Amino acid sequence: MIVAVASSRDREAFARLFAHFAPRLKAFLMRSGADAVTAEDFAQEAMLIVWHKAAFYNPERAAASSWIFTIARNLRIDALRRNRLAFREPDPSELPDDPILPDAAFDESENARRVNEALSALPEEQRKVLQLSYFHDLAHGEISRRLGLPLGTVKSRLRLAVARLRETLGDMQ
Repeated sequence: MIVAVASSRDREAFARLFAHFAPRLKAFLMRSGADAVTAEDFAQEAMLIVWHKAAFYNPERAAASSWIFTIARNLRIDALRRNRLAFREPDPSELPDDPILPDAAFDESENARRVNEALSALPEEQRKVLQLSYFHDLAHGEISRRLGLPLGTVKSRLRLAVARLRETLGDMQ
């Protein structure tokens, strides 16, 4: 029948081809996850492609049913790819940073100034332990070894430094 459609654009042969394959394509597409309306649209589009490209059908390469079902399957795959690309979640690293508002920039610089002042007001031995722990991410045991202090002294100085900072910076968020 495809040969008749290809050679003489035989509408009657195409009508028989359509009547035979369209319901089967719809069922095939529904089994592959398409809803009934979408499956019918794909089936009709596949049959329209068969009408237009019947001259490209080669019976030596594949059976007519294989060729027609492949057309329908490819239509479905192409639609899924388009939808997946259209609705892809953006990677957070691809998103632009939110602009920093002037008042937020001011607050940030003011907070940084206050933290630096509070750190400067700490006794040197407390500030050193705090910096090694929080800014250099060293464990208490490593700080103890580096500074040649007992572990208990490191922990006490760190606790005192944090308490002073909380007291000084208590109103910061």
